[in-house]
Amino acid sequence: MRKLFTLISGIKLGHLNVCLFLSSTYNQIKLKKSAIILGATGLTGGYVLEQLLNNSEYDEIIVFARRKLEIHNDKLHVFECDLLNLEEQKEYFKADEVYVCIGTTNNKTPNKKLYRDIDFGIPVTAAQLCRENRIDNIAVMSSLGANSKSSVFYTKTKGEMEESVMEMEIPNTYLLRPAMIMGPRKEKRVGETLGKMLSFIINPLLKGPLKKYRGIHAETIAKAMVNLCNGKSDLRKIIESDKIWELAELDHQTT
Repeated sequence: MRKLFTLISGIKLGHLNVCLFLSSTYNQIKLKKSAIILGATGLTGGYVLEQLLNNSEYDEIIVFARRKLEIHNDKLHVFECDLLNLEEQKEYFKADEVYVCIGTTNNKTPNKKLYRDIDFGIPVTAAQLCRENRIDNIAVMSSLGANSKSSVFYTKTKGEMEESVMEMEIPNTYLLRPAMIMGPRKEKRVGETLGKMLSFIINPLLKGPLKKYRGIHAETIAKAMVNLCNGKSDLRKIIESDKIWELAELDHQTT
């Protein structure tokens, strides 16, 4: 009887070990993800890239950009291309998540058609590729005040972009509306520099419903974007600037 019990126990223990091994292997495979970043050479996109490269849950980061990056990492794959013709990259536009950190300014792009091609065209094309390639997660950087019915070209364009992205019906769609974006930029933006100085002074005074008008650091936006795509919620959301702060503070593995 004792021998039989020992044999049965051994079989059960062996079965348990196999199950534990398979479970561990499955979890390791499951956790390894891939992500696409548009705008990785910019301020916010650069922080998203840094977040993902330092995150052990990802084994491949794909960047579509006009030029090479000054970063070398085994996880990183860069496709040099014209983002205005992003649809040509459909074959390579495959990942678990997509981060769109694209945006320009009136000073940098005075031509309104080109401006719209960038701020509207690139994010919407990315969303369309997500739908065609069955990518379920996309986080797009929009702007505070985005409204398709606005009389202001900038906020109107952002609002129309949001609506078109939502129409793609990607299961996990996140549209972030940050206020003044803070952080060290490579190029000089005089108006933005003055705005940052003003934000530094008035930020502490903006509380309650006014909190969404606070200047927000690009790294904070990046953290929120990554946390959203790792939330596993089947929702389409518009996230105002004050909520971006809260999302960035959520615990998330980056080692």
